[in-house]
This record gives sequence, C-alpha cells and structure tokens, in this order.
Amino acid sequence: MSFKILTSELLLDFTMRVSESPLETLNSIPKLELPVDYFQFYKSVSSVYSSKIEGEDIDFDSYFKHRFMNVQFNADYTKKADDLYSAYDFIDSNGLTLENVKKAHSILSSNLLPSVHQGNIRTNPMFVINSNDQIEYVAASPSSVSSELEKLFDDIEILQNKELNSFEVFYYASLIHLVFVKIHPFQDGNGRTARLIEKWFLLECLGEQANAIQLEKNYYQNLEMYYNNIKKLGLEYEELDYKRSLEFLLMTVSSIKVAKM
Repeated sequence: MSFKILTSELLLDFTMRVSESPLETLNSIPKLELPVDYFQFYKSVSSVYSSKIEGEDIDFDSYFKHRFMNVQFNADYTKKADDLYSAYDFIDSNGLTLENVKKAHSILSSNLLPSVHQGNIRTNPMFVINSNDQIEYVAASPSSVSSELEKLFDDIEILQNKELNSFEVFYYASLIHLVFVKIHPFQDGNGRTARLIEKWFLLECLGEQANAIQLEKNYYQNLEMYYNNIKKLGLEYEELDYKRSLEFLLMTVSSIKVAKM
C-alpha cells in the first residue's frame, strides 16, 4: 500500500512478535456474564481509564454505580468521563473520517475546553510539557498540522477500502493512534481522541466485539511504558523516527493475551 504518512515497514516484525492471530485470541476469551449491557459496560471501562490516563480523579467502581445504578455524585466528578462515554457512543454509528473525529472531539471536550476550541484544529504552536516543566515534545507546526491530518485520513481511507487480516488491523489501529497523537491537532484532549480513534478503527474492522478490547485500561496499567514508547520516536515532529515504534504498536495486541490468561 502506498501511504502518505503511515508505514507498513514494521508490519512483518509486528506479525512475527505477535505470532498468533489477534482475532483468534480475542474470540477465545470467554464473554463475561454481566448484570448490565455488555458493550455499555466496556464503554464505561474505556471512558474511565482513558480519563485516568489524563489525571482525572475518577475510579471505575464509582463510575459504574453512577452509570448503571443511578448513584448520584457531584457533577464535577463524572462529567468528563460522561463526555468521553458520549464520544464512544458516537463512534458506534458514525464512520471514521476527519470531520467525524472533529465532532467526537467536540463531544469529549465539552467540559474540557471552551467552545471555540471544541472540535477545531489548532492554529498555534503546541508543546508537551512533562512533570519537571520541561518540553518533552514539539508537535506538528501550525502551518502543517492540517495537511498532516489530511494525509493521515487519506491513508485511513486506503485501509478502509482494503480487506485486512487481523495482524494488519491491530498494527494499523495502534499506528493511527500514535501518528494522531504526534500530530497533536487540538488544544487539549489529543490523548483521549487518539485512544478513541484506535478503538474506532478496531470497531470498523472487527465489529462491536472490539468494544471489549481494553486498550485504554491496558495503557493506564502500563502508563510509564505507554508514555516512554510514545516518547521514543523523538523530540520534534519533523524528526520523528517511526522505526522506533514497534514496542508501542505491540501494546494493544499484548493486552488481549493478558486478558486471556
């Protein structure tokens, strides 16, 4: 496949490291018997752990009670996770396109950003600052962020028109997440949106069973590894080396094996 921004360069290495079909592994995991809707439950898991990655003070037990048992909490405690849940609902019935990603971002950022920035591509420089107040990453420049996004979604359209095997599905889902978060197109909510897009691509390729892939929880439980694998590619967008991305690309498919054990 001829891509503008994605790469198949590590696909063989990825396939050799995974060794068994990710879809077969996923299908072999017994479906949990739950007192609530199976897929709504996993959307709640996704919403809570994607929020927790960003430092939100929310735990799953409380959110489960809020979502399914009508237990009342202070609105500030649940509203950002609720917004993210609504975005996961949105992707169930809308195709993965750039315009729909903007709509999903406007949903998940409704209590995160002022309305002027919800679903709108930034026009300013963007830096990621670490806990030591140092610049950890310089995102795509204001002059290139829109064109880089267009390249990414042109590549996604190529994939959507191909019949992918399950190794390719998981490889490209993770790579799309990584490329999107490196472009960093929004003022905030980029990580939440990147993880949402990864799940979105999996849903388009695998159907509703992809809701049960706990990629967000796995990233949270391996948070240091998650950030280190993102950071490995380089300090500045123009100098990123995607040859260093294999360990990141393996994280989601590895989480399925963990769930099976």
